[in-house]
Order: sequence, then C-alpha cells, then structure tokens
Amino acid sequence: MSYKGTVKNGVVVLPPNVKLPDGTEVDVVADELRPADDPFVQAVLKLAKPRPHLPKDYALNHGHYIRGEPKK
Repeated sequence: MSYKGTVKNGVVVLPPNVKLPDGTEVDVVADELRPADDPFVQAVLKLAKPRPHLPKDYALNHGHYIRGEPKK
C-alpha cells in the first residue's frame, strides 16, 4: 500500500481515511522539492502569475466566458 501525507511539527500526518494499526512498520520516502531556480519551476511560475485582465470569477465560471454556459 502507498499513502501520501505531510509532515507537521515533525510528525507524518496521513489523510483521515487512512487507518493503520498501532505498531505498523512503515517506510517513509520524502519527495524532493525542486529548487526555485529550476527551469521547470520558473516556467510554471511564469504561467501561474496573476491575470488582472480576466474576471475575478474566471476560474469558477470559465464555461460561461468561453461557451456562454450559465454562471455558477
């Protein structure tokens, strides 16, 4: 089995639906974070920058703005 969790205050916290019996042995493999100067990270940050020319509700109502669907 494989589960994804996060570390909070030095403790691995798993999703609430994951129930492991006390004493269960586990292996923890930490995902490596990419450095900020990584070209991939820079490309994502460039695309993820704020878009002030778009309506504030664009993410929620993109169907309305693209295809004329009713707003949510």
